[in-house]
Amino acid sequence: MLLLGIDVGTSSIKVSIVDATTQQCIAAAQFPETEAPIIAPHTGWAEQSPDSWWQYAQQAILAANASGRYNPKDIAAIGIAYQMHGLVAVNKQQQALRNSIIWCDSRAVEIGNAAMDAIGEQVCLTRLLNSPGNFTASKLAWVKANEPELYRQIDKIMLPGDYIAMKLTGAVTTSISALSEGVFWDFEADTLSEDVMKYYGFSQELIPEIKPLFSTHGAVTADMASALSLKQGIPVSYKAGDQPNNALSLNVLQPGEVAATAGTSGVIYGVSDALTYDPQSRVNSFAHVNYTPDAKRVGVLLCINGTGILNKWTKNIAGAGKSYAALNEAAAAVPVGSEGLFVLPFGNGAERMLCNQLTGAHIQGIDLNKHTEAHLYRAGQEGIAFAFRYGLDIMRENGMQPSVIRAGKANMFLSDVFTQAFVNATNTPVELYNCDGSVGAALGAGIGAGIFASEKEAFTQLKPLQLVTPTKAGEYDALYHQWKHYLQQTLIK
Repeated sequence: MLLLGIDVGTSSIKVSIVDATTQQCIAAAQFPETEAPIIAPHTGWAEQSPDSWWQYAQQAILAANASGRYNPKDIAAIGIAYQMHGLVAVNKQQQALRNSIIWCDSRAVEIGNAAMDAIGEQVCLTRLLNSPGNFTASKLAWVKANEPELYRQIDKIMLPGDYIAMKLTGAVTTSISALSEGVFWDFEADTLSEDVMKYYGFSQELIPEIKPLFSTHGAVTADMASALSLKQGIPVSYKAGDQPNNALSLNVLQPGEVAATAGTSGVIYGVSDALTYDPQSRVNSFAHVNYTPDAKRVGVLLCINGTGILNKWTKNIAGAGKSYAALNEAAAAVPVGSEGLFVLPFGNGAERMLCNQLTGAHIQGIDLNKHTEAHLYRAGQEGIAFAFRYGLDIMRENGMQPSVIRAGKANMFLSDVFTQAFVNATNTPVELYNCDGSVGAALGAGIGAGIFASEKEAFTQLKPLQLVTPTKAGEYDALYHQWKHYLQQTLIK
């Protein structure tokens, strides 16, 4: 029995076909092969086309099918992971009315700040566990205020993964986890937030049917089954944001367990059984994939927008024509600390852990007689690691004390320079796994379809590849405080 996982990323759509018996990926594909564009009409804005996501998803599924490694008719369930916090708005004909306002878009920050003032800081923090910030609800409020004619055409709003599920099945659903990541959910009442809906003037008819996250969110239509060589009627049985899904992929489901990822954005995600929140909303709390009113599991999320995107920028500027592997090798030859070169990796929208400040990226301490492209590449990776330390310290203030962090050996964790910097800057061991968001989505589909008897059963084959422990924590701690000094000077300005 096979499971299909679809990961709707910012850079591309990846799909994996997983054998439910072995829990192993037997085929995978992604589209496009080059990174998908982010549309930025104004500074701080970020959009993508939902129809492009759908085209990419179909191309990726067809490419996986073309591998000949499996019979597409043997796929029994579909799971979807997706970039979080994006706003997709469709009309009654299920057509996207505009580009999606995606996760790193900053246009709604002030709208969210005004909402927090009006609703009340204590109400927002204790009931929503967050400031409305620039999350999905505030993005919808921006559309309502600035595109009123379009707003009146909206039948349903959704997140990026919901859109792909809708295209496959014709059904539009949501979950508690999805609503919480949009800051629509009242955790005290365990219902849609009356405060948010009333303040923004939203009709409840805009919200799709609320379903359990692990459940049937629609069945593949005859037309889609024919187009993609699938069986008609197979369920989409799991949908989750990329960071809760990454945690699921690493079997991070219980209180105290912590996951990390370092793709376009960087995330540390810890699970708590308390309705925890940061008083300044610098880290954010959402319902985890296994949240229920009776067994509360809250994911506490630190997000750094400027992570892999900084690594890519540095490669394009200073290492054009060279592979990431070659640049990582050059960076490894540079001493720890990059001989006085420091990078603040904050150039991809407002950073929540910096109280939604839009600081931009900075390079500090350039010595024109000493520093090379290898120094810049290493300093960028160290700067990202220091940003993780800064955010993890905030999580520690709020009771999250990880003894080990689990991460997939992918993206920036493929770099030994970055991995060592992360482990030593945070002074926390990292377990590396061979895991993938689309594989996690496939296993989630198996849980939602009842193919696995429990969440635990879906991960019996998950084994760590490597444990990386701190060896130079003291040296990195001293460097971190120099880096933090530069950051504080920037924030003062």
